[in-house]
Amino acid sequence: MSNTDLHTRFSPDKKAIEVDFAEHLKYSLDADEIHNTEEHRYTALAYTIRDRIIHQWHKSRETQRKAQVKRVYYLSLEFLMGRAMTNNIINLQLENEVKDAIAELGYSYEEFADVENDAGLGNGGLGRLAACFLDSLATLDIPSYGYGIRYNYGIFKQLLRNGWQSEQPDNWLRHGNPWEIVRDDITYTVNFGGEVRVIREGGRDLYKWISEDQVRGVAYDMPVVGYGGKTINTLRLWSAKATEEFNFQEFNEGDYIESVRSKILAENLTQVLYPNDTLYMGKELRLKQQYFFVACSLADIIRRFKRQNTSWQKLPEFAAIQLNDTHPSLAIPELMRILVDLEQVEWEEAWNITVQTLGYTNHTLMPEALEKWPLPMIQSILPRHLQIIFEINHRFLQQAVSSFPLKPEALRKLSIIEEGETKQVRMANLSIIGTHSTNGVAELHSRLLTERMFPEFAQVFPQRFNNKTNGITQRRWLLDSNPLLAAKITEAIGDGWITDFSKIIDLEKYAEDSAFRGDFLAIKHKAKERAARFILKDCGITLDSETMFDVQVKRIHEYKRQLLNVLHIIMLYQQIKEGKTKDLPPTSFIFGGKAAPGYVNAKLIIKLINSVSRIINNDSDVNKYLKVHFLPNYRVTMAEYIIPATDLSEQISTAGFEASGTGNMKFMCNGALTIGTMDGANVEMAQEVGKEHMFIFGHNADEIEQMRSSYNPYGWVQEDEQIRQCVELLFSNFFNIMEPQIFEPLKRALFAEGDKYFHFADLRRYSEAHSAASAMYANDRELWAKKAILNIAHSGKFSSDRTIMEYTTDIWKAKRCPIDIDSSESSTMKTARKR
Repeated sequence: MSNTDLHTRFSPDKKAIEVDFAEHLKYSLDADEIHNTEEHRYTALAYTIRDRIIHQWHKSRETQRKAQVKRVYYLSLEFLMGRAMTNNIINLQLENEVKDAIAELGYSYEEFADVENDAGLGNGGLGRLAACFLDSLATLDIPSYGYGIRYNYGIFKQLLRNGWQSEQPDNWLRHGNPWEIVRDDITYTVNFGGEVRVIREGGRDLYKWISEDQVRGVAYDMPVVGYGGKTINTLRLWSAKATEEFNFQEFNEGDYIESVRSKILAENLTQVLYPNDTLYMGKELRLKQQYFFVACSLADIIRRFKRQNTSWQKLPEFAAIQLNDTHPSLAIPELMRILVDLEQVEWEEAWNITVQTLGYTNHTLMPEALEKWPLPMIQSILPRHLQIIFEINHRFLQQAVSSFPLKPEALRKLSIIEEGETKQVRMANLSIIGTHSTNGVAELHSRLLTERMFPEFAQVFPQRFNNKTNGITQRRWLLDSNPLLAAKITEAIGDGWITDFSKIIDLEKYAEDSAFRGDFLAIKHKAKERAARFILKDCGITLDSETMFDVQVKRIHEYKRQLLNVLHIIMLYQQIKEGKTKDLPPTSFIFGGKAAPGYVNAKLIIKLINSVSRIINNDSDVNKYLKVHFLPNYRVTMAEYIIPATDLSEQISTAGFEASGTGNMKFMCNGALTIGTMDGANVEMAQEVGKEHMFIFGHNADEIEQMRSSYNPYGWVQEDEQIRQCVELLFSNFFNIMEPQIFEPLKRALFAEGDKYFHFADLRRYSEAHSAASAMYANDRELWAKKAILNIAHSGKFSSDRTIMEYTTDIWKAKRCPIDIDSSESSTMKTARKR
């Protein structure tokens, strides 16, 4: 038997990959000449790659176990992973071998990649950040688990019907998921409802939670491949299952629906990401989802810890648990319940262990976005946890009095319980009190957290607040998404940037190289052509690759100000109709993003974009200069085409509202110039590359705060004739003649409700910055290319590798655990032998 035959399942050799693919196609999928679909072929290739991952996955777990390492546990309700195939192949450094093996069999690599659905486990920046962090943790050899939910249906599939967003189920698992391993041996029972009984035993009160409902959580594991294929960490997702399949007696008696009722109710828990919570039942389901994944994850962490057979005081040395926003904040009372109720650890000791083990990342500057739960709802669903929250709050407020003597208003803000007609449990307050670290995600965000959002907490816990500016993985967002640019960068400065993005600064000198600038512009044009092909196939929309691509793709929200962009487009429309086209290059304004199903104004903004698009794109006087496109169902895969093709990146949120943003970083490292406010991470981008290489406009966060009490949107509109005419046209039903008055809620938000996001205060400055960008693109493409290359060269700070190392050093106190490549078959036979 040849060496290649022996190592077919894990050899990186082209022939071994070819044979493994063929064997999976035949023996795993029973595909023959008749039953050989593109889904079969994709799955066979996924299994082939997965074989190589699993071989090293075993080695990673074994090495980490033997080293008794401290692990990082990243708890997030979202993981927006995107497609796994190409990313795994690139991180295994098998791209050439796989392409050659597939070509030998007569296929193209692209036809396999296009079959895969995006893993629908997230909504926007929060979930994509979590995915980038997992990539960096594995690449940096930091032992870690991601914990989340295996949603049967992810964030909805967005369709457009007459310009309106329509939500359809995102059945991303309809063909299964070849990258996951179901762990039927790792299941935990999760309890809901019931009552708490107090039993006096051994001179102390013991609390016994008698639940009325139970659900099983089953683990599904997905490998997270670090670049180089050495460390393979784990994303463990929980799926809800009923404790029993159905009631056999009710089934036999003919009550078929009632017999499976408990199964349906249990498994509803993990059906959908973010059920609409405008109704009580939706809120209840979201709360149950959060506790379900927290309870399973902590049970799993504790199971692993107990194998150490050591004291509970050692838990913070074994585990660093990071809460990605407040969604996992029930981990605080749950860990206290485990320690105090189940393990009989004294309260003070249990509290110290809990605080030292947990960290919290805040992701919002909007008070209304801070998560709260009605106290009666928690009482009903998690009665023991509410008792623990009450005790935490009582002890904390006793401590906080010393910081705020005779200041009841300050204590009211610090309390976990918000008083009112229906009392609320404030999860951000719980998260700050119950963890040893609270971090913001950009320098501005972290400053505003302590100055505006939580100044009282910053006074009580000054040492707990810190900043960890977000980052993105350059391997997904440059190496994988933009292969031509990545190859050009490597040709110029070597491939060290792939694992150390600070080395991208070596590209700076090439901004002065005319030949390199020419190559950059040619690569950008090819990226536009590639994006146009994808969009035509995916959306049926034709993009003109000869135009300037002006792109705003992100979740639709009023503070992100897609409406500001539209107002400016209407101004341009009027300008062109008046014959004023000097310095205006042909431009494609491209929008993408989803609105929450219950967010009326966000959905109206999508309708407005499409209404304006219909008028402009069909006006022969205008469409030679200007076109507007809304791309439905924006997702990771679409971003991987659009971002490399972008010329001008729109990062125009109201200053002081965006926590960080990560899309801005993706555009920057792909050579787009940014038009934006001094908000979120834009501030640090300007520090890195220089404001002169961006198009910065608008009021800063402090100016917005000063304007808040006196701002009058009517005054700003009346003082600017062009803006006044723009507003009149918008609300004259010109863009919606067949649906009159549909945009009245937007008019009300802009005027009667005071323009909360300061559109009119920034519109003129935005227009001027846009004019400057357009003139440069139209008249000096060499200067544009120079600035784009400088942006790439100065994007090194914004790698998630840097962010993760800061978390590791400052918060988690974890250490790297390098893994050797396992190139022998001995581990395979060792696992198979009976023990």
